[in-house]
Amino acid sequence: MSKALIGIIGGSGIYDLPGLQDLREERIETPWGEPSDAVRFGRIGGTDAVFLPRHGRGHRLSPSGINYRANIDALKRVGVTDIVSVSACGSFREELAPGTFVLVDQFIDRTHGRTSSFFGNGCVAHVSMAHPVAPKLQDRIEAAARAEAIHVVRGGTYVCMEGPQFSSLAESLAYKAMGCHVIGMTAMPEAKLAREAEISYATVAMVTDFDCWHPDHDEVDVAAVIKVVHENAAKAGKLLARLISDFPKEHEACPVGSDRALENAIMTAPAVRDPELLKKLDAIMARVNAR
Repeated sequence: MSKALIGIIGGSGIYDLPGLQDLREERIETPWGEPSDAVRFGRIGGTDAVFLPRHGRGHRLSPSGINYRANIDALKRVGVTDIVSVSACGSFREELAPGTFVLVDQFIDRTHGRTSSFFGNGCVAHVSMAHPVAPKLQDRIEAAARAEAIHVVRGGTYVCMEGPQFSSLAESLAYKAMGCHVIGMTAMPEAKLAREAEISYATVAMVTDFDCWHPDHDEVDVAAVIKVVHENAAKAGKLLARLISDFPKEHEACPVGSDRALENAIMTAPAVRDPELLKKLDAIMARVNAR
């Protein structure tokens, strides 16, 4: 068993982690460029944790402008074993009203123009994304929510759009008809890259609006979203603080293999792998290289 280290990626409205003690910051260099912000280290209740604001402090970065590879690589380099992503989203279900926290377990990727893999020509890898969320990590999030009397809904499909514009009515109705539960702009390629980095990953999707399909609600606008984001932030802080303080010291093996995703995924023969790409993959492939 390896030492567990939980990493929190904060989305819209979650730019810091209240209660993080012995705080220090470090700018992590990666071969993929600059992460969104400095990585913050601290502890809650004696448990070490790492925090990274996805959009940077002050929300400087758009969903399309985030360097997802640098963010995941930086967390891998500092030893993160489990990532909890917190993000705002729209809802396609009446029962998932604004203020609801949804523990999604599936994703549909509708982004374009974002680099979605650490691998490529010179070192080809195909990881499984059949079950993109680590169930034991999701268990712990659900338990933390219950301990803090925070209602969460477990299960659901998150469709990730490119943005930065909100959906058209036709898009919103189409995603609802497909059976999706929520929509956001940042879970992809973040979840894919976490899987390639062999980091267990789970998402807390915080509903801020009904997208634009709902006939009884106004069209989505930033002012309305920000209002609910601020209301959600206090609940999210309580949930994360409890999750971190109760987190195990040792990393729990993932039943869907998220922490062993590269085991049989690399296709390129060792003799013909690109040495320059391999240098960039030093953190991502550390476990398989050490065998």
